[in-house]
Amino acid sequence: MGKKMVILGAGESGTGAAVLAKAKGYDVFVSDLSVIKPVYKEMMDARGIAWEEGQHTESIVLAADEIVKSPGIPDKAAIIKKLKEKGTSIISEIEFAGRYTNSKMICITGSNGKTTTTMLTYHILKQAGLDVGLAGNVGNSLALQVAEQPHAYYVLELSSFQLDNMYDFKADVAILMNITPDHLDRYNYEFQNYVDSKFRIIQNQTEEDVFIYWNDDPVIAREIAKHNPKAALYPFSETKKEGVKAFTENKQIVIETDNGIFTMDQDQLALTGTHNLYNSLASGIAAKVTDIKDDEIRASLSDFAGVEHRLEKVARVRGVDYINDSKATNVNSCWYALQSMNTPVVLILGGTDKGNDYTEIEELVINKVHSLIFLGVDNTKLHAFFDGKVPVIEDAQSMEEAISKAYKLASKGDTVLLSPCCASFDLFKNYEDRGNQFKACVLNL
Repeated sequence: MGKKMVILGAGESGTGAAVLAKAKGYDVFVSDLSVIKPVYKEMMDARGIAWEEGQHTESIVLAADEIVKSPGIPDKAAIIKKLKEKGTSIISEIEFAGRYTNSKMICITGSNGKTTTTMLTYHILKQAGLDVGLAGNVGNSLALQVAEQPHAYYVLELSSFQLDNMYDFKADVAILMNITPDHLDRYNYEFQNYVDSKFRIIQNQTEEDVFIYWNDDPVIAREIAKHNPKAALYPFSETKKEGVKAFTENKQIVIETDNGIFTMDQDQLALTGTHNLYNSLASGIAAKVTDIKDDEIRASLSDFAGVEHRLEKVARVRGVDYINDSKATNVNSCWYALQSMNTPVVLILGGTDKGNDYTEIEELVINKVHSLIFLGVDNTKLHAFFDGKVPVIEDAQSMEEAISKAYKLASKGDTVLLSPCCASFDLFKNYEDRGNQFKACVLNL
């Protein structure tokens, strides 16, 4: 038999890694502490891949030559500690897939904006006729695509967890949107650990590669001075400054690259708001350095439909707008959402706290929010911070209760905004489930 490969976690990434490992002649075993979804069981069974659920059989796992770990499994998990003590190689699905492809990789990370930027970049390349796949945190597993549906280009959304177990993988185009505190519970509550994780996006890059980043992020500026990247640098900013390659000027967006200068009227952009301007600039640079034609970039930047659960307008009920921003799982995401609000707000916050500091949104909440609804199992930390700062604060234990209270608290001309700042796992399966329940409850009003 071939080299023993154990895959920990049988979700999208784990199952994809198992399929690729089997195709490459590994002796593969998949182990998941949770119940595996039927679709993934069927995929593995069809390819003769052995699996287990509800346990990790240590005699098998610890005998592995190499481990592919799901990004959701923390390093403090008992089985990971034992593997590290043994010195077993532990990699991510993206790292594993990267061994078996020479395709061009456009990789996007950041605390906020990465999903929209990923989807927009993919949209531009796809509309331009490139053979492109979508993977990472969105789309199908990269490993599965490399094994069975290879593409010439891939656009990858990469979380810090995925980056943590990537070593030899290289991004041809790396995009870093911003860095603000997030997932600190996974990084020993040390912000620098999280920052270091994000900067793995540029590891292994050469002079032939491209690094796109937000010029005005103080954390990124500090780290660039430390890392001294080898790649060609493409900073973007809202305004023209020295060294900035993409900016707005005279109500136009301007992108300067070695492939020429791209311009477009800012009011033609499909996505509105400052945060979406950054997303559009980053995607525009990636497309331009990939040598997409200007008219194709313009067309895609002007007709992109946006991302579900990210400032998604659901309905207007009795003059009140309901907006689903369930993807706002950290404080900075909520800051962007509140910044874009031009009406009085009823804000729904709460969930599983990841070491949040709510100071960042305090001023916006005081100035724009007249009612807060805390939607979570334990709202103690939210009450400790916000009590006395907003006229009305209510608690809710379900989405139905939250929407019912919001409906009573909102007046004509208001906005009810779900932008929770927190993970969803206390009351919901994931942020999609939370957003879908929000939409369903709103549409039932």
